[in-house]
Amino acid sequence: MNTITSSIFLILMLLVFPMMISFTSTTKHINFPNYVTSCIKYAFFISLIPLSSFFNSNTELMITNWHWITIGSMKLSLSLKFDFFSIVFLPVALFVTWSIMEFSMWYMHADPNLNRFIKYLLMFLITMIILTSANNLFQLFIGWEGVGIMSFLLIGWWYGRADANTAALQAILYNRIGDIGFILAMAWFCTKTNSWELQQIFIMDNPSTTPLMGLLIAATGKSAQFGLHPWLPSAMEGPTPVSALLHSSTMVVAGVFLLIRFHPLTSNNNTILTIMLCLGAITTLFTAICALTQNDIKKIVAFSTSSQLGLMMVTLGINQPHLAFLHICTHAFFKAMLFMCSGSIIHSLNDEQDIRKMGGLAKTMPFTSSCLMIGSLALTGTPFLTGFYSKDLIIEAANTCYTNAWALLITLVATSMTAVYSMRIIYFVVMTKPRFPPTIIINENNPLLINPIKRLALGSILAGFFISYNIPPTAIQVMTMPLYLKTTALMVTVMGFAIALELNNLTNNLLTPKPSHTNSFSASLGYFPTIIHRFIPSKTLNTSFKTALTLMDLVWLEKAVPKVTSTMHTTTSSTLSNQKGMIKLYFISFLITLISIPILLNT
Repeated sequence: MNTITSSIFLILMLLVFPMMISFTSTTKHINFPNYVTSCIKYAFFISLIPLSSFFNSNTELMITNWHWITIGSMKLSLSLKFDFFSIVFLPVALFVTWSIMEFSMWYMHADPNLNRFIKYLLMFLITMIILTSANNLFQLFIGWEGVGIMSFLLIGWWYGRADANTAALQAILYNRIGDIGFILAMAWFCTKTNSWELQQIFIMDNPSTTPLMGLLIAATGKSAQFGLHPWLPSAMEGPTPVSALLHSSTMVVAGVFLLIRFHPLTSNNNTILTIMLCLGAITTLFTAICALTQNDIKKIVAFSTSSQLGLMMVTLGINQPHLAFLHICTHAFFKAMLFMCSGSIIHSLNDEQDIRKMGGLAKTMPFTSSCLMIGSLALTGTPFLTGFYSKDLIIEAANTCYTNAWALLITLVATSMTAVYSMRIIYFVVMTKPRFPPTIIINENNPLLINPIKRLALGSILAGFFISYNIPPTAIQVMTMPLYLKTTALMVTVMGFAIALELNNLTNNLLTPKPSHTNSFSASLGYFPTIIHRFIPSKTLNTSFKTALTLMDLVWLEKAVPKVTSTMHTTTSSTLSNQKGMIKLYFISFLITLISIPILLNT
């Protein structure tokens, strides 16, 4: 136990120390990016000590060592929880971040603010570790908001570009919607249990659906589930290392991690399980459809992340939190590698992101092409690569559970589509003939580029086996399964590959057919951004404008001044005047006066 505590303390010190140095003038005299990368590397090797100790002894650890604040009768302490989830996630996050940091030194070498960029990435990692190791909701909320703020700063890194600013704002605003749910859950637990400690909350036998719905809304915002998903593909406006870190081991998996943390409460609530299953199924299908027709290589990989997050939500919906966690860990390796390979290709082709302007890179960039193919195949769940060990298990578990058959069917269709868009990337980028300008100079021999991608490629091949070997089953697995159910995942993936190859071969025809409605739906992202970001604001602003204008005309320019004045004058004159409108009477009185005056004067 002391070994685990010492190791964790040392890891936290290694990560916090560069942050403290960055606020001094010492950074001028040292190679700060190199220093941070070394710290994360050593932290990763040290994190293997608590991991191996946990697998040997299977003991969880909770550190509570500093009383923070007392609010009424509720005590808040600094409390860290190192259970199975946080101890396994820590080395995965450190390993992936170590590779991304090294890649950033190559990708961002010309950036004048490289030190600040590296510092932001490090803060991103620290806030994610705070989130995963928190033992109370308040600490968890600090990590939760931390990753949100860091994503805002990093997505909008190139703040001179309007698109980057818009994407950063979009990310923060969609996440604010999710945070409303988190705060609702915090308020509910505070009033009902008078504690934010996870142990106190988990004692509740059958909590209301309200706080769990709040947590689900929070996870929907952070993990880009359907409805709050548009910010994730837009986040591609940030630098590629940011995309790699954002999509692999920080930010987007935070929402799923939150629901995994609260699985003791959600596992007994069928309403929440059903909503999670249906939401995950819709997300995984919709985002897979959107990925099919994208031409920006980073956008395709981004939509695939959203699709995989939908698959994790489906896994939580069938009450298999450990399987969802396994998919988080395996997904981190090949997703970070896919983004890094994309970044390498984009950099080598003079910042070209359109896959239709690539092609034939297998000869000019053999290493990057090989790793891109390994990552794509791992993503589709090819047997004995990392993705297979989690994705196959998820689909097997879904096929053998008695739940919503439509949700499971949709998940299978989305799995097939994963193979289609992965094949499309491989076909357009690696295969066929070159479609980029012949004057481009390609060089991928920099160690800062090759080493991190090589490490992640190794992880994409081997990590799944090692992690899945040590993840305990939460429920008794079905031991006897028909062959057709066992091979369902593999069959739909192969079918997806076959369809994709056929469709890709059709693109060699000279005549381009007119886009169908299905193609337009997919290419326009299901018309979601148009409706939510254009149509609704346009209608709202138009109605507000017309209402304001009409009210201005009617109330102020007509009724408030001229009509009020007129009415006031009319009322005043009719009240004060003797004039009653009787003209004959007035004439007679006038005549009598005229006649009577001379008579009176003569007399």
